[in-house]
Amino acid sequence: MSDFFVVVDNLKDWSPYYPSQDVITFDDYLHRVHKSDHGRVRVINLSRRYKYLSTGYYCSLLAEARGHHVLPSVRTLNDVGRKSLAVLQLEDEDMEKQLIKLPAAADGDTRAFRCWFGDCLQQELLPLAREVFERIPCPILEVVLNFKKTWAIKSIKPISLVELTSPEEQEAFANTFEKFSSKMWRRPKSRKTYRYDLAILVDPEEKMPPSDAKALKRFVRAADQLGIAAEFIGKKDYVRLPEYDGLFIRETTMVDHHTYRFAKKAEAEDLVVIDDPTSILRCTNKIYLADLLQTHNIPTPRTEILNSTSEESLQQLVNSIGFPMVLKIPDGSFSRGVVKVESLQELEKESKALMQKSALLLAQEFLYTGYDWRIGVLNNKPLYACRYYMVKDHWQIYQYGSKEVKAGGYDTLPTFEVPKPVLDVATKASRLIGDGFYGVDIKQSDDRAVVIEVNDNPSIESGVEDKYLGEQLYVEIMEEFLRRMVARRR
Repeated sequence: MSDFFVVVDNLKDWSPYYPSQDVITFDDYLHRVHKSDHGRVRVINLSRRYKYLSTGYYCSLLAEARGHHVLPSVRTLNDVGRKSLAVLQLEDEDMEKQLIKLPAAADGDTRAFRCWFGDCLQQELLPLAREVFERIPCPILEVVLNFKKTWAIKSIKPISLVELTSPEEQEAFANTFEKFSSKMWRRPKSRKTYRYDLAILVDPEEKMPPSDAKALKRFVRAADQLGIAAEFIGKKDYVRLPEYDGLFIRETTMVDHHTYRFAKKAEAEDLVVIDDPTSILRCTNKIYLADLLQTHNIPTPRTEILNSTSEESLQQLVNSIGFPMVLKIPDGSFSRGVVKVESLQELEKESKALMQKSALLLAQEFLYTGYDWRIGVLNNKPLYACRYYMVKDHWQIYQYGSKEVKAGGYDTLPTFEVPKPVLDVATKASRLIGDGFYGVDIKQSDDRAVVIEVNDNPSIESGVEDKYLGEQLYVEIMEEFLRRMVARRR
């Protein structure tokens, strides 16, 4: 039996296009399609109506009840059924960039266009159509724009296949559909049989990714050994997430970023996701993290939150922490957005500069150590341990120059050789975040071990974090995915 279906209300709806045995009516889907010999059924729902309790709605609802991967999902149908929510989902920085690029018009002007699987007839609207489909993955949509100083999305609604009446629209839809179904829904017949599918989200253009190319290949190899088909996906593959059983994020994560949207989508689709959106939220904002650690009495450097650059506020900060101190923006990574100040004049200058980026800053006492501990924790158990050394004649493990980024040395050792206070504080801190995969940064001075921060999506680079465990490090991470996917399926 086929494992791919296009569901329509009436086979005549497909008459402008090439006949296919994959195209069936809702009645056929209702009574005949329950499971596949291949273990996975994929459905594109092209019903005429998607309103609540319509056949289109029931098609997606039954598909999800049967464990089929369907486009659009019930969640998407509920979202587009609520106009305000659908538009709200499209209000983000990437969408605004595409809207700003459109030619200006007179205030009050409106413009409507149709798009299918992220494609459309109007060349200048293609980037916008892709952004819309990424956030509202519905086969065919009609988008209405309104101009008031800039273009904004006024409304968005799904439309049916029969509403594509012009030969140009029908030809464009057919071409896009063929590419979409071949790329995103069909797999080679000769492919090895795997128990589970894992998506690994990467950005080949990222300058400082969490994992280098060699490490990524080792993740794929480890997954293969365990019967998991691991595949690299990118930003534009958002709609493909329901194909998979798990998502492993190997891009630097941020909340106002597609990595967070991927994590949210994966969680909503009941995928095993590392790291989950809650972990991303808790780790990427240092203000939240500092308050969380202090509330639960986890040892940290003396820490204050700064919300004003007034003379009184800065003086209070000096009285509380003293010099030197470190200022941080809440969502910096890889030592970016972190400065050391050693006088009131430097404090005033740097705090004003950083507050151009954030309404709140984190101020911490400066603790000099020759290296920082990084304890990799998976499911609240220490997995690996590294010491990252400071760049020569610098106080951080990274030093950013105009042309290059310098990094200090490192050594990797078994967790049983790590001082007990360091391991204890690492696991206590990670439990506050969740049960994902974290890198806990710690400074140690004699018997004092303090948490600097907890990172979701920690670095795993070949020859660095894997230097002691080797291939076993990748296997253990993939085994955790396997354990969770088995439990989820049960």
